[in-house]
Amino acid sequence: MKIDLTSAIRLTPGDLQQAQAALRTLKTGTGAGSEFTGWTTLPQTTGTEEFRRICQLGKKLYEEADALIVIGIGGSYMGARSAIELLKTPYHNQRKGNGPAIYFLGNGICAEDIRTVLQLVEGTDYYVNVISKSGTTLEPALAFRVLKQELQTRLGKEEAARHIICTTDKARGALKTLADAEGYECFVIPDDVGGRYSVLTAVGLLPMAAAGIDIRQVMEGAAAGMKEFFAEEDSNPALLYSAARIALYRTGKKIEIFSYQGEKMRSFAEWYKQLFGESEGKELGGIFPASCQLTADLHSLGQYIQEGERILMESIVRFEKTGCELVIPKDDDDLDGLNYTAGKTFDDAFLAAAQGVKKAHADGGVPVMELIFDRPDEWNLGYMTAFYEVSCAVSSYMRDINPFNQPGVEAYKKNMFTLLGKYR
Repeated sequence: MKIDLTSAIRLTPGDLQQAQAALRTLKTGTGAGSEFTGWTTLPQTTGTEEFRRICQLGKKLYEEADALIVIGIGGSYMGARSAIELLKTPYHNQRKGNGPAIYFLGNGICAEDIRTVLQLVEGTDYYVNVISKSGTTLEPALAFRVLKQELQTRLGKEEAARHIICTTDKARGALKTLADAEGYECFVIPDDVGGRYSVLTAVGLLPMAAAGIDIRQVMEGAAAGMKEFFAEEDSNPALLYSAARIALYRTGKKIEIFSYQGEKMRSFAEWYKQLFGESEGKELGGIFPASCQLTADLHSLGQYIQEGERILMESIVRFEKTGCELVIPKDDDDLDGLNYTAGKTFDDAFLAAAQGVKKAHADGGVPVMELIFDRPDEWNLGYMTAFYEVSCAVSSYMRDINPFNQPGVEAYKKNMFTLLGKYR
């Protein structure tokens, strides 16, 4: 990958030294939350029985299932969704002959979402993958109650059990207890991996495999990324990015805009927002993660970015090669006056737009970092995952923050449970 900070900040040796110290904290397991750093070694698990089972079931679902409904919230679905939409497009479910349609439920509380998906899968051979460490998180647990009942009503209890897959704790919790009692096939969320860092476990890998994604290539890219981003050299892109973010934050840049190309990156941006938002937003501080699709959102957010309060930094994320070369045709009438673009590709047009955005925003006082990855394929998905996970942990340790807990998430839950009558 390439990283360009020239329109953002000139780093000092002290900035990089602090980032290197934070990386050493991560590597040596001496920082807060170090018991949840198992994600750093996940790319090395492709020889395990668990990984073999994921590949085997993923292949079966890809070849035989009409649909897969993934039930989970937060890190239990965002990584899988971002991978599928990036590599298989957001229109995956409309494309025939490309494996099962994949739907995501249990990430909110909305009866209409559940009813709509049930209508879409009616009369089809669908499977349910419920993902929850405990099995008691309200949003996925409610959705699973409905889906389990629907399957049992339609297929009978025994056959329904063969259509339910659980990804949960290895030994305890309500979902594990139910899975053992009903005979559901189970995959493990490791004890040392938190939800938002779990995309390279069965949480993300099974839905990816069901969509026809080569998860071995994903893990190879992640392994290469972990090796590169754990190096303490000044050229390490994860160190440069982390150091730049925190240096800019200290100058009053409190919001980072993740700017990306095309619909296929939208869910990846959402994954990034959860990863950094839950990791960094603590102790009345942290960089607020936002996102902007280039160039669509420039017709809504662009005015604020250009001339609003100077609290923003921006990272433009793009690919060197998109793998989809579409040439702009010539029009004999040229009524739109765009024949000057004829013969160029849409990638050429986007590059011009991205560079125009970079210059305009930087000239307007918004520091702009540019992160350039090679292409949107399995290997690079794993590599990008490693980049953002390491960068997030390093950024957090640079502020002496635990990157792996989320104490503030519990506040709304307590209020919600009280209002629903749990404590009466």
